[in-house]
Amino acid sequence: MGVGIGAVIVNKDNKLFLSKRGKQARNEQGLWEFPGGGLKFGDSFENTIKREIKEEFGMEIEIKDSLEAFNHLIPQEKQHWVALCFVCNHVSGTPQILEPDKCEQIGWFSYQEAREFNLTLTAKHRVKQLSQKYPELCMK
Repeated sequence: MGVGIGAVIVNKDNKLFLSKRGKQARNEQGLWEFPGGGLKFGDSFENTIKREIKEEFGMEIEIKDSLEAFNHLIPQEKQHWVALCFVCNHVSGTPQILEPDKCEQIGWFSYQEAREFNLTLTAKHRVKQLSQKYPELCMK
């Protein structure tokens, strides 16, 4: 059990940043996700996601909003995460894979393209939340 914090990162062209989980990822290897990381003792949710995105992809982000938390259950791996997520703007930095054991691919995609990917359980949930909370983002 743990607390996972993700980021739906949107660039100036309203594209979403996705990463494909690598062979050494903690769970759901080979699936696409809105990236993030686990909460460390004493850190804030906001600092955690900003740090994780900087460490893993070299980007600076600005938190704009949050999406509703939910229980991320992975029965086949016997894992239970409390999943939090922020909607963020890309501020600076060209995305790059800085932890290749955890991430295989990255890219910017439209909402429509993102829906077609083989997504993690959390990312599937976030796609639904985005369509409800940000319909204008999902039409482009």
